[in-house]
Amino acid sequence: MISEANAPSTSQVPRAGQFRKHRKKAERLRSRGRRDRRAERTPEKRPVFHKARRDVLGGQRGDGNQRTRRVRRADPRTIHIGKPDPHLTGVAGLVGFGAYLYELGIDRVLHKLFNHLKTGYRTVYVMGIQLRLLIDLFVLGEFRIFGLEALAADPLFVRLCGGVVPSLDTSYRDVRRFDAPEIGALEALMAAQGVALLGRRPRGSRVHVDIDTTVEPLFGDAIEGAEPGYNPQYHGRPSYHPVVIRVAETDTVVGAVLRPGNTTFGAAEIPAIVKAIDRTREAAGPDALLYARIDAAGDCTEVMSAIDQRGSLFLIKAKMDPHLMGAISACNKWKTVDWDADGRPSRQVADIDFAREGWTSTEWTNAEKRVRVIAVRSREDDAHGKQVYLWEGSEYTARAYLTNDIYSDADVLAQDYDGRAGIEPLIGEFKSHFGIAKVSSESFDANHVTLLLKLFTHNLLRRYVAEKAPHLRTWRAPWLRRALILIPGRLVMAAGRKLVLHMAPRSEFTPRE
Repeated sequence: MISEANAPSTSQVPRAGQFRKHRKKAERLRSRGRRDRRAERTPEKRPVFHKARRDVLGGQRGDGNQRTRRVRRADPRTIHIGKPDPHLTGVAGLVGFGAYLYELGIDRVLHKLFNHLKTGYRTVYVMGIQLRLLIDLFVLGEFRIFGLEALAADPLFVRLCGGVVPSLDTSYRDVRRFDAPEIGALEALMAAQGVALLGRRPRGSRVHVDIDTTVEPLFGDAIEGAEPGYNPQYHGRPSYHPVVIRVAETDTVVGAVLRPGNTTFGAAEIPAIVKAIDRTREAAGPDALLYARIDAAGDCTEVMSAIDQRGSLFLIKAKMDPHLMGAISACNKWKTVDWDADGRPSRQVADIDFAREGWTSTEWTNAEKRVRVIAVRSREDDAHGKQVYLWEGSEYTARAYLTNDIYSDADVLAQDYDGRAGIEPLIGEFKSHFGIAKVSSESFDANHVTLLLKLFTHNLLRRYVAEKAPHLRTWRAPWLRRALILIPGRLVMAAGRKLVLHMAPRSEFTPRE
């Protein structure tokens, strides 16, 4: 699609009347045995400039190039407000989303796994219903449980909840009922939806598991686990420091751990990494080539050894300490893979003969399990993060990667690592549009539960889009909500006490009567 910046002005685009005149002229010329190539151009061959998202949302395409008068804004005082209609809803998309989750068996699984947390003959809001309520809350764009106060006035949301929205105190108490086993079960359920789409990929294809951490600054002195961390951007700020693990091919989450703000990445995260790799391997199949990509925090012997023992490949950005920088600067066997306009080498790669002290342990003595060190130096500003200059008077910047893939081309592996950058906007989406940094409780375990529920909601929304509206797979959460969830409608009781939901005309995937 041609961008608006390159679009011609209105005077450069012929109008429909001009084409009719040209076609008549062409008919006269053809009757005389001549051709008019300009008149043979039809409006269908003109470039079309429109916003695809407006069409999906049911909006009218702009036609300013066909108008001769200026548009005048309507006076809002001429619009009269009628009687309130208690049957109007702004979340009609919850019907299609909820029906899809019901078909997947999400409601049944939630009841089976977590209903034991609330028992007794006086129980009104069972835990399975409460968790489905929170999933609907988060898919609508609310960040905290307090958002129930606004949605309690929507008739469709209330009906889907069972006829009444529970009080805030009830919902706050419910997320505090989870202990370690239940949190583990919820994390496994979230990850199962994250790997569900991998079964459609071709056998033997590459699958990438990206691992990253993020800082969630918090406000409040009584929040459990809110400790000052080591990130210089949030120096001295109480925060959480969760780990997020995604599958790059589906952009879904296959593992997550909430940690206090004063923790760092290292051997303590091995259980979460191993579980994520095993889940991805089971879903992708034994023939898939699985890579685990981590930033420089993964330059840890224990982490690399754990990934290697699971039969997977790691691709890690190396820490540029003095020993490694000395080995790179002394290398004289560089392979040029790209040139600039003047024919000078602009990008070069090399395998560096280097080993850290921790790599001499037993599991790394075998030549087939040797850690391969790949260095890349470039004249162009294509490096992410801190740029290291090792050669005096040279424009080259250097960076290095660690891997146990000893067969693939060095430049291919270096470029493959660049795909890990996709986890950064995904975490940004989690913060901006799912509010993972907005906590609802002083309890650490309760905040862990809400984090997992938000990531669970993201995975369910991605699976819903992949199966019901695959042409929207590249859209981010705010636009997906506008197209699929935040749809106005009206509930009507039809004949036979059948409840019917009327919606404005939308795109082809919106259910209609």
